[in-house]
Amino acid sequence: MEIGNTYVVQKTCPVCGASVPVTKVRSRLIALQTDDDFCVHYKDVNPYYYTVWVCEKCGYAADETHFLSLMPEKKRAIVQEFLKGKKIGIVHQELRTRVEAVAAFKLAIFYADLLHESPGHIAGLYLKMAWLFRESGDKQKENSALEQAANYYDKSLSTERYPLGTLTDVAVMYLIGAIQNRLGNVETATQYLSRIVSDREARTERSIFTKARDLWQDIRERKEREKAAQAAEAAQESDNAAE
Repeated sequence: MEIGNTYVVQKTCPVCGASVPVTKVRSRLIALQTDDDFCVHYKDVNPYYYTVWVCEKCGYAADETHFLSLMPEKKRAIVQEFLKGKKIGIVHQELRTRVEAVAAFKLAIFYADLLHESPGHIAGLYLKMAWLFRESGDKQKENSALEQAANYYDKSLSTERYPLGTLTDVAVMYLIGAIQNRLGNVETATQYLSRIVSDREARTERSIFTKARDLWQDIRERKEREKAAQAAEAAQESDNAAE
């Protein structure tokens, strides 16, 4: 079934083996802008709504890569044991609402945690869920998800070997810096960005290096402006007190 930029296909659930419908998004989408943490804003359909696939038969949820991957028997048994005796009230919708998309991400994060999936994978789920909250303007929930993403990415840097998928360790350091800057943790953001700017090898990843350098400079300039404003305010207060 096709609906505009989306279409429905049948896929096999790696847990229960049922053939279930999932929604996919066509690749030819119009991007309007990209945020500093790689969130892309699109003109029409938001593909992040369909990042997570959910089995309407058993309730398992994962991103496309993990849904299609061969699940080890030990992990399948863990999920099946959890689902035993539970009634699943999930019905596939060709077009998701933002609320449904967020619920799908929460399910995927739950299962990823249950199966002890890699920190980098869980971080990516939290980051994309944060983007959904950003779209809705819910700053509090966005920041909560961003904090989780930053924490898991930080753990990933110390426990996993990069590159992982399309991400390198330099890209992850930049991502943490960008996220921390969004959260207002300027000192932490500067620490991560400085590691990239001062690393000669990082310059081979020209795009990421440029983003890190530009954001690092933006933060420094902002801090200087704030410092100057505070000094001017203090001077004004001193003048007022002297009068």
